[in-house]
Amino acid sequence: MKHLWAAIRLDISESLRARWFQIYALMFVGLIVLLFASGLASSRVLGFTGLSRVLMIYVQLAMAILPIFILISTVRSIAGDRDAGVFEYLLSLPIPLASWYWGRLLGRFIAIFSPLVIAIGGAMLWTLIQHEPIEWSHFFYCGGLVVSLAACFIGFGFLLSAVARTADLAQGLAFFVWLTLILFIDVVLLGLLVGSDIKPEVVIGVALINPLQVFRTASIMIFDHNLMLLGPSAFVIFDIFGHRGFLVYALLYPAIIGIGAAFVGYRVFRKRDLV
Repeated sequence: MKHLWAAIRLDISESLRARWFQIYALMFVGLIVLLFASGLASSRVLGFTGLSRVLMIYVQLAMAILPIFILISTVRSIAGDRDAGVFEYLLSLPIPLASWYWGRLLGRFIAIFSPLVIAIGGAMLWTLIQHEPIEWSHFFYCGGLVVSLAACFIGFGFLLSAVARTADLAQGLAFFVWLTLILFIDVVLLGLLVGSDIKPEVVIGVALINPLQVFRTASIMIFDHNLMLLGPSAFVIFDIFGHRGFLVYALLYPAIIGIGAAFVGYRVFRKRDLV
């Protein structure tokens, strides 16, 4: 635990000094401030107002911004040290490889998660100060969704960082992964439906493997219980999972595949020539 904590502190201190972290923290805290300042909390859509209305928009913005920010910043954790020429020095310190790898990963998770906690927690406190009602189930579930999405892409980032030999290659792979997941939200899947005889159930099943699509669907389901925005696709989702089942699936699935990717990255990191 001593070695693990040392690696965590190292990564947190590096993140706090990095320009990307300052921009990232300012962006996510500033988004909450702008949403409240714009009067969005006073508007009503689908019967939701106040903090629930703000969270509805905030989680959609998080889906667009959070994955690419995490990937670009995380893929340099291992590959960047190798390019900078400090990799051999860091690994010569009396610290196990497991503690170094998982410490860096946990430190990056804490650094990325902290602005989200500040932003969502600040929104909750402001709502309480204004004596507005809070749907606590929406509040905690939206927070859980964002944490699960962050864990997913941190795992992907460390896997790519362990596989790539250079930081430039790692960043290229990060963009490729992000673009592939974005395309499989709508564009490619619609093309499969229109241009082939594949059953809609198969296409929807492929869509629900994509963590971004799972996050998007769950964020809609919180406020639109019948998924009217998705049309007939909702019937397939409800037949497979049910309402509560899909909410649980969306909360756990991205985090599980992120942890799985992190473990694969650790095995690659241990077995490959580190220098």
